[in-house]
Amino acid sequence: MYQPSNLSAPPLGNRSTDPDAIAPDGSEIRLLIDHRHAAVGASMVEVTLPAGQVSRPVFHRTVEEVWYILQGNGQVWRCPTGIEEPSLVSAISVEPGDALVIPTGWMFQFSANESGSLRFLCVTMPPWPGDDEAQPASVGGLGPPTV
Repeated sequence: MYQPSNLSAPPLGNRSTDPDAIAPDGSEIRLLIDHRHAAVGASMVEVTLPAGQVSRPVFHRTVEEVWYILQGNGQVWRCPTGIEEPSLVSAISVEPGDALVIPTGWMFQFSANESGSLRFLCVTMPPWPGDDEAQPASVGGLGPPTV
């Protein structure tokens, strides 16, 4: 937890050149804002999925995510758990400037078009709790994962 000293402001977050982690869905994660920056209600990362790739389908146990697309074009499939035919739920196309929500407990999968990587900001509320948060989903709506 960030502890201020002498009334100093929380530090800035900075994007690393190399990924800080690989997410359970297979995408690259660059940490931007978390507890080290005095964030207590949310965390923020930059997510990158290379051109032509399809993520592994997952769902989150306790967090909600808000995405803002920065670069590239792709598809995002989202489906509430408990749907009898999740493969019938349509994916949406995304491009720079689009924003969307991944509700808590919903299965999701995303892909990047062949023309370039899909890159987006992802705000997680509450902050990302740890490695067991993202769980494999039983099905995805964009076909077999490639990462």
